[in-house]
Amino acid sequence: MVVDFRKNTAPPAPITLCDSPVTAVESFRFLGTIIAQDLKWEQNICSLIKKAQQRMFFLRQLKKFNLPKTMIVNFYTSIIKSILTSSITITIWSSSSLKRG
Repeated sequence: MVVDFRKNTAPPAPITLCDSPVTAVESFRFLGTIIAQDLKWEQNICSLIKKAQQRMFFLRQLKKFNLPKTMIVNFYTSIIKSILTSSITITIWSSSSLKRG
């Protein structure tokens, strides 16, 4: 992935590593966080929301079975909240570093 914010960008020269060409990508996943070429967070946020929505189904099922509220809260905290807060430190760190530059 090449990050380049110049106004007049030329196509980057091909990169080779051990005589093999390296394929350029627009985004990649690193430690569970999607990093895009333009350094924006839309892809990562959409991915996290999709994961959280998939797990909300199970939360609704637990509620339907009339489980105690403490168990439902424990499920939410461990399964859903952990997804939504997984990239908070990276997001805060990168947004503060971009403001300095």
